[in-house]
Formats: sequence, structure tokens, C-alpha cells
Amino acid sequence: MRIIIIGGGVMGLSTAWQLVRRGERPLVLERFARGHHEGASHGETRNFNNAYGEAHYLDLLARAREGWDALGIVDGEPLLRLHGLVSHGSGAALGAGSGAGLTDIAAGLTARGIPAELLDGAEAAGRWPGMRFEDTVLFSSDAGVARAAASLRELERRTVEAGGEVRWDTRVRAVSPDADGVDVVTDAGVFRADIAIVTAGAWTEGLLSGSIHLPRLRVTEETPAHFTARISGPWPSFNHFVAPGAQPANVYGMPTPGEGIKVGFHGVGDEIDPDARPHRPGWQRELAAYVREWFPGLDADSAVPVSCTYTTTPTEAFVLDRVGPLVVGAGFSGQGFKFAPGVGATLADLALDPAARAAAPFRLPT
Repeated sequence: MRIIIIGGGVMGLSTAWQLVRRGERPLVLERFARGHHEGASHGETRNFNNAYGEAHYLDLLARAREGWDALGIVDGEPLLRLHGLVSHGSGAALGAGSGAGLTDIAAGLTARGIPAELLDGAEAAGRWPGMRFEDTVLFSSDAGVARAAASLRELERRTVEAGGEVRWDTRVRAVSPDADGVDVVTDAGVFRADIAIVTAGAWTEGLLSGSIHLPRLRVTEETPAHFTARISGPWPSFNHFVAPGAQPANVYGMPTPGEGIKVGFHGVGDEIDPDARPHRPGWQRELAAYVREWFPGLDADSAVPVSCTYTTTPTEAFVLDRVGPLVVGAGFSGQGFKFAPGVGATLADLALDPAARAAAPFRLPT
């Protein structure tokens, strides 16, 4: 067998789709059932946030956008709902990368032809009366949400239609590389491949320990919540880059039709063993207090918590690299979903060309 992908979340399925587009027939092995809630890819929506000041993220986002556009219309609408993104907060230079403030981010987006508009807080509150803002607000109309669950279904459909295979409920126990390829040990037997691509989320470190020297991958359980809107909107997606100590962490969120407005603190959850995840809501009192202060258009007492995992590197940079016959995509740090088609294309490059390299910040230390 030429290529096995371990992990059937959005990164594994995106990689499989990018490979079948190039004529490959990968096998995807996923330990859980289709539609499971044990990892980081489930749910109806994920933020499509373009407020980055770092060139390597903007480059990857551009590559991802090509993939999203190629996936086209699914069930009557695109997989990206581009209702816009507002970013604000005095902590922007700390929260958006490379010390970039909102003005710098706006200039970087504009230089790439991405719509970016700077507003004052009062003007922004007039446009989006359900929200409060700090003084300067960055609005990009070319952002919004990715339809997460629909994306997974479509990526699987296209992979299988083009000759790839996805096997659910197939747990990988070990990955053993050698000079000629990789043995992938599962409960269903041992599979032999030329290349194994590991996109196993919270289980990556356990699978690759002893094979690849990874940065520490910290796994946490995060529990944002959906809140009921008191007004009909409009509701954009949003980032609030808070000053240190003003809130438990930066805040993100987006509208999810049928569920409400999702609001969450970024990366505050307890560290967990992914095989013993408690599915226990945390920080809900603080989240309700935040909503009460910053979202006059939401019912702060209506929270319905949801649970997902973050797998975070010490720098929050992704890992996209290859060592021998092993390719790894890991550490997406709560911000990876929107990049998935670009990540998949990058991992496909690494699998098919031993000389390929991801951007330097995504590489393993040498």
C-alpha cells in the first residue's frame, strides 16, 4: 500500500482529498465512528478567521481558500459562510501574532487583496447592535464560518468517489517505521505502507513517541457555549483580543444557525488524557459574565456548553513535517479547522516529495 492516513478528522480527510486529486488512493484509518465527538472536528461551525499578522499563516490561509473554493457548493450553499469577521481589543498585538496590532493586520490583509476595514467602536456598535467593542475594530467581509460537519461529509464523499478508502472504528495501536516503509498496527491487523501520514489530533504524541521528536503537545478540554440571541442580528464572527488580566483569555465566536451564537475563551481548559476525557464544562460562570458585559444582544443565562479538544504546541505553531516515511500534521492549537484544505495540500506535498518543505515555522526542530 502506498499511503495510509491515521486520523479521520478534518485534517486527515482534507489530506486524503488532496491526495486523490493527484491520483493517489490513500487509506484513512479512524479509531472512532463517523460523526463522533471525541476529537476537535465535530460540530456544525468553525470560525473562518483571517485576522493574522504572520505571513506563513496568511500564505496557508490563501492555500486553504483555494481548497474551500474548489469544494464548491454543498447541499445548496458554499462550505464557507462569508458573513464577515470583527476583531477588536487592546490585546491584539499579543493575540494576533508577531506583535501585529489591528492596523498592521488590516494593512497586511489589504496588501493581499483581502477586504479589511477599520472602524471606531461606536460605528461598529451601530452596525452590530448585539455587541460592544473597544475603540478600534477591524472588519473583514471575506471571513465568517466554515460549515464543519458538512465539510467532513463532503471530504469523505470526494475521497471515496475518487478511489480512496475511509475505515471508521479502526484503532491504530502503533506506528513502526523502518528503512523501507511503515507498519501500521491496528486492532484489525497490520497494514504496510510506503508512507504514513499521522493526523491523529490529541493521540498524535502517543502514536509517534519514539519515532519522531515532537514539541510537547498539550491536550486540553475546552468548553465554549452557544447563547440565545435577543435580537435577530446581523451577527458576524468575532475575535476579542483582551488585555492581560482583563478576562481569562482571548475570546472568539460565531453564529451557528439553529444553536445560537457560540462564544468561547481561547485555550483555558484543563489538561487531560484524551482517553479519559471528563466532558465537564469549565469556565461557564466567567463566560456568562463576559457575555453579560460585551454582548447586550445575547441572553447570558442561556448557555449550552459544548466540548472539544485543543492540542497545543508551546508556541501554538502547527507541526507540518516529514521524518523518513512518516509525515505529521499536529498541534493545531484551537485554530486549525479553517486551514484544513491548505494543511491537507501541504501534507500531500510532504508525502509525495521527500524534498518538499512546509514554511519554516511549521517544521520540526533539527
